[in-house]
Amino acid sequence: MQQPYEKYYVPAQSPWPIVGAVALFLIALGAGNFVVESTQGKEGYGGYILLAGIVTLLVMLFGWFKNQIDESMSGLYSAQLGRSYRQGMSWFIFSEVMFFFAFFGALFYARMISVPWLGGSMNNEMTNVVLWPGFEAIWPLVKTPDGTTTQEMGPGGLPTINTIILLVSSVTLHYAHVGLEKNKRKQLTWLLGITILLGCGFLVLQVEEYIHAYKELDLTLQSGIYGNTFFMLTGFHGMHVTLGTIILMVMFLRVLKGHFTPDDHFAFQAGSWYWHFVDVVWVMLFLFVYVL
Repeated sequence: MQQPYEKYYVPAQSPWPIVGAVALFLIALGAGNFVVESTQGKEGYGGYILLAGIVTLLVMLFGWFKNQIDESMSGLYSAQLGRSYRQGMSWFIFSEVMFFFAFFGALFYARMISVPWLGGSMNNEMTNVVLWPGFEAIWPLVKTPDGTTTQEMGPGGLPTINTIILLVSSVTLHYAHVGLEKNKRKQLTWLLGITILLGCGFLVLQVEEYIHAYKELDLTLQSGIYGNTFFMLTGFHGMHVTLGTIILMVMFLRVLKGHFTPDDHFAFQAGSWYWHFVDVVWVMLFLFVYVL
């Protein structure tokens, strides 16, 4: 028997992809210049460009989310389009996995291959020629060629607290999802709200950790390969937590407006997938950056 024709909604041309591309360009340009200006002690426009990029990105997210929500609530989406969304979100998360895999790979290379090689492993005869006096092939590499010494960021204190916060947030979000599937709106609302507060708490404590690193440990972006990998991994993860928190906030507002049903809530599910992914990345980051 021939299956009935299923409509597939094709949205009109949208300005948001190019706006998002411009936002990411400004963020990359501004962040790069801001880091260079900070390390050289100069004043420039990097911070302003970075701020403009962040604002542009927020405008893009607000506008694009609004268009998507309006289309969904208007009944324009079909089951086939829902399957396309699931495939798209799956590939997006896979690309994010590869993104962090590259950074963890850089950490592995520096820690397990580059630093030991510079210390003389694998019969490297050039070590004493190219390195500075007093070099020790240990990780973390807390001494730089100019003689600056820093301290490593241990797992105790704020990193452990943040790990607990993110693990708890995954539990609260899971049971918020369960509440949605069982049409328990009160459970959904409260647990989703708690998850958002936990995400905000994580970000606040990460800022505190960075202040502690700069002021008390002398761990900065100028602290050689160790400082670079530390801030690269934790900074990009913090950016992903920020985006995940924004997504959950949008979901929270939609829940308050009565959106989502037990049978139709992929937007919520996609946000949940993303948040759990961010939590898994943090657990790996905590182990390989702070503990091991």
